[in-house]
Amino acid sequence: MDGVIYAFLAALICALLIGPILIPMLFNLKFGQYIRSDGPERHLKKAGTPTMGGVMFLVGSTVGTLLFAPKTGTVYLVLGTTLAFGIIGFIDDYIKVVLKRSLGLRALQKILGQFGVAILASIIAVNLLGRGTDLIVPFIGYIIDPGPVLYLIFSTFIIVGTANAVNLTDGLDGLAAGCMTISTGAFVLIALMMDKPVTGAAFFAAALAGGCIGFLRYNIHPAKVFMGDTGSLALGGALAILAVVTKTELFLPFLGVVYVAETLSVIIQVISFRYTGKRVFRMSPLHHHFELGGWSEQKVVRVFWLVSLTGAFLGILGLRNLG
Repeated sequence: MDGVIYAFLAALICALLIGPILIPMLFNLKFGQYIRSDGPERHLKKAGTPTMGGVMFLVGSTVGTLLFAPKTGTVYLVLGTTLAFGIIGFIDDYIKVVLKRSLGLRALQKILGQFGVAILASIIAVNLLGRGTDLIVPFIGYIIDPGPVLYLIFSTFIIVGTANAVNLTDGLDGLAAGCMTISTGAFVLIALMMDKPVTGAAFFAAALAGGCIGFLRYNIHPAKVFMGDTGSLALGGALAILAVVTKTELFLPFLGVVYVAETLSVIIQVISFRYTGKRVFRMSPLHHHFELGGWSEQKVVRVFWLVSLTGAFLGILGLRNLG
């Protein structure tokens, strides 16, 4: 347990120390965020805020994990998957910000990269780390086993879907990083409840939580830096692979309730507008709906943090019949 705390502290300190070095560097390089013109008007003043700040918690969590986590396949898998998604996000950010191509990676390039990482991670978990293909049903503790083919398809889509769900959530100062701190904190407890081969994931989850808190020091409103796709895709990949190794993919609607709600709001909005010409929400993703309804940015973030905390509590509670 001491190692978990040390991993958390190491990542936190790293992120805090990197901030004052990285932010001026990004600013001087003009790695500024593009702000969509059709979004809330008050967001336009954020244009030019340095982005790609996800490097802070990625470096911090990597240092904390490598220094204090046990050297197991599970630890390397969760860390490697996170960094792989971070690299995809970094390339996307680089193309958008540095090469000034507003759409970044082409959709096909981005999705192929994500599916490639997700498939590889799923195969490693099942075939090399002995994860198996069983899933825990929340609250009742029942175990279902869809078999290797269906499970690999399921886990691949879960990883890619979760990565993009967190990416959608990253739209307000402190929103994604704060929610992820809560989610990874829950996974620290969940991993410690599991059998020994999985407990190593608790060190990584703790390190990522520490890195996110350190990043929040600079990302809380008014943000001095944004995480960019570098950070948001990495965080989504991390959340999903933690669920895979702990067999809690079916718990993600609780542990990642905010990300699920944000994604559903986009899906509902697109379907409704396409087939009825009407919008269900003032704007999607969901956080913008509440902003346009008069909530301050800080209020939206605080409420969503509270919802995330409630979901995390329910997710942990759902494991009570495990065993």
